Amino acid sequence: MIEQMEAYVKAKREEHLHELQEFLKQPSISASPDHKKEIVACAKHVMALLKNSGVENVALIETKGNPVVYGDWLHAQGKPTVLIYGHYDVQPVDPLELWVTPPFEPDIREGKLYARGASDNKGQMFLHIKAVEAYLKTKGSLPVNIKFCIEGEEEIGSPHLPLLLEKKREKFTSDLIVISDTAMLGENKPSICYGLRGLITFELKVTGATKDLPSGLYGGAVPNPIHAMAKIIASMHNEDGKVAIEGFYDDVHESSEEEKEAILSLQHDDQQLCNKLGISELYGEKGYTTLERMWTRPTLEINGIHSGYSKAGFKTIIPSEAIAQITCRLVSSQNPLEICENMEKHVRKYTPQGVTSSLIMKEYALPYVTPIHHKAIQAAAKAYQHAYDAEVAFIRAGGSIPIVETFSNLYQIPVILMGFGLPEANVHAPNEYFCLNNFDKGLRTLLYYWNELGSIY
Repeated sequence: MIEQMEAYVKAKREEHLHELQEFLKQPSISASPDHKKEIVACAKHVMALLKNSGVENVALIETKGNPVVYGDWLHAQGKPTVLIYGHYDVQPVDPLELWVTPPFEPDIREGKLYARGASDNKGQMFLHIKAVEAYLKTKGSLPVNIKFCIEGEEEIGSPHLPLLLEKKREKFTSDLIVISDTAMLGENKPSICYGLRGLITFELKVTGATKDLPSGLYGGAVPNPIHAMAKIIASMHNEDGKVAIEGFYDDVHESSEEEKEAILSLQHDDQQLCNKLGISELYGEKGYTTLERMWTRPTLEINGIHSGYSKAGFKTIIPSEAIAQITCRLVSSQNPLEICENMEKHVRKYTPQGVTSSLIMKEYALPYVTPIHHKAIQAAAKAYQHAYDAEVAFIRAGGSIPIVETFSNLYQIPVILMGFGLPEANVHAPNEYFCLNNFDKGLRTLLYYWNELGSIY
């Protein structure tokens, strides 16, 4: 029967690619209120995809923000129920001038499908819809029960989904959750992600005079918020690359020797990474490998600084304020609220005289780790190996999917992260793409996975 479904997706490949391209044309940018109409239109597009695949009870569930799309197929008696989570919203496209082709005009070049949302998350989510379709259009049934939860606010931290999951607990309750929103180690290097770092975001503002001042009149006599901001930011790391916020590492647990050995066995090449990124050397906390620093250690990064005049020419001013966006990636038992309190103390301590500072926490997400020996994860490994004919790696991801920990904590069930993206796929950046090799093999992986789950439960 698997062969029949494989033949189905092979015969439908060009049709499916066209459908995905139509999906990618939707400018569903959740960060911009100007795209509210497009968000709703995209949600309805997802509903149509689910209905056409044979999914039942498809509905648009309203929230105080963007709607959630639900659908299910629940006729596999005695078999587990899998909740498939994904998101139809995408990141902003700036800087637009760096895109080779327009972000919402999908283009296939050299085996890659380029568009905003191609990997994160429309392309990966689309595979799940088509895997279900293949079963229902050929066999007429699925080996497991399926529910879909596809939201429109993941890229802004899923602010309204947790409350919806709480209120409609029975509707979404399942035996396990499957999410495809992560990356593999590389092309033809299938990988199962068993851990995500948490996230906390801040806005730091430093204020000087009540208005911008001419530097010719006041330079050398009044404090400059940019100078003050630079000093505060410089104080946040020591010379060894370690975060210098007091108490930052209090709840950080060291990885087990087994995990350290597993990470070393992946044989990461630092020089190759440098070459790919166009840098001369890597940076980070001393005493840890690059993969450990990216996956299992906490971080503090400055994501943006805004102040003064930065357009063509010069405007010789002393700006009245400077603003920085800061994010911390969290691991193990780090408490976001305690981190925030310690950050505030640090900023107060290092704020120079003559300026004032304020630190505002914007959002946070907790880290997540799942046992790699769970039978649903081992079944995923078998499915990957079957489709890719390659050994499967168990990895962590340095990024965050805020809703993962919510799902795990609320429903007390494992979350299986089956990613089909690539690390260099430019997610959140210009020229985002989805590798068509993973489009094909990812779809086959899911066909095998549902079959494998049905046989072990």
